[in-house]
Amino acid sequence: MPLINSINPFFDVVLRLPISTWQPSTGSRSPENDCPFSNWSAQFDFRELFNKGMESRSWLIIAILVCSVTLSSCRELKVTVKHKHNHKQHDSAKYNHTLATILVQYASAVYMSDLTELFAWTCSRCNGLTEGFEILELIVDVKWCLQGFVGFAANLNAVVIAFRGTQETSIQNWVEDLFWKQLDINYPGVDGAMVHHGFYNAYNDSSLRPGVLSAVQLAKELYGDTNIMVTGHSMGGAMAALCGLDLRLTLGEQQKVQVMTFGQPRIGNAVFASYYSQVVPDTFRVTHGNDMVPHLPPYYSYFPQKTYHHFPREVWIRDLAFGSFVYTVEKVCDGSGEDPTCSRSVRGNSIADHLIYYGVEMGCNESTSTCRIVMDRGLAAYGSTDVDGNFVILRDPPKSVLKLNADGGNRHTLV
Repeated sequence: MPLINSINPFFDVVLRLPISTWQPSTGSRSPENDCPFSNWSAQFDFRELFNKGMESRSWLIIAILVCSVTLSSCRELKVTVKHKHNHKQHDSAKYNHTLATILVQYASAVYMSDLTELFAWTCSRCNGLTEGFEILELIVDVKWCLQGFVGFAANLNAVVIAFRGTQETSIQNWVEDLFWKQLDINYPGVDGAMVHHGFYNAYNDSSLRPGVLSAVQLAKELYGDTNIMVTGHSMGGAMAALCGLDLRLTLGEQQKVQVMTFGQPRIGNAVFASYYSQVVPDTFRVTHGNDMVPHLPPYYSYFPQKTYHHFPREVWIRDLAFGSFVYTVEKVCDGSGEDPTCSRSVRGNSIADHLIYYGVEMGCNESTSTCRIVMDRGLAAYGSTDVDGNFVILRDPPKSVLKLNADGGNRHTLV
């Protein structure tokens, strides 16, 4: 098969070269340059081409361009970091099923719009494996319609940070918008790393980042150098990943940060993914069945370094049916971030699979596209508001007994 045809049909249209000008290499594929095209060498007889009537130099330019694109897809990915940071690796991270079933409940609870129940941890999703959790800080960014919390889980002996995903009437509309998101800004300090500005700004330019960092500092003062676990679902998973990266860079390599997301979209390109996996190696992205969101924004295998690329490590869960019996299978995927035998092996065409993980309901209960908040007026005494209407509710000291009416009372709704 001619090399020019094996790359992409687009190039076959742009430039059709005689098959005789492409000759398979007799050499073997080298380990350091292992790619599907390594056993082909582009050997041009430019004199022959010119003798056949090619009078314009444009053919030569196009031929060289095609060679450059072909060979660049086989180069080893190298990350150049401008700011100095010692990427000392933790011991090889291992997937923990029990931890996943706990963190998914936090990723679900953060969607709750009744802030009184959420802050008191009495909401309908604030039970089970998360019982006894104590929120230190609840952050609501009204301008960006974002929400997150920082708290301490005694059973995990860890600080838990959770981010809410998108709050839309039709998730289908959000998914369609996600398909067209472009890599449009450079990630600071890393040559060649690109991300989408929507993901980057949602964490870095909203009130979430300063709120999270201040709450983490408070937690360290109260509980010492405890582990930090960051989680989120959907868009909240993207913010959780950026938060985990930020914490590792801000607090230093001595701080253990674990990230586990559910149904997370791609955030950046291959350079960003490689950099991320160096800084936050203890990361797992859980995907479910045919969930469509992890397939977006699109990844193109022909140009893996030019498009969006997931960071490792994926854990793919899916349901297998044997008659009336349904068995859930978990597969820990390879370290590429784009394992073709995991979620990429199926079509990402299910919204239903996006809205449930480990049997836990994800997303908002209310069918509203607005940033709806329900809060007891008495809760305002524990918070502060900025000029944009964003507010933070802080429990200080955390061991104080907070009397909140979780059944109703003097409440108001913010829309």
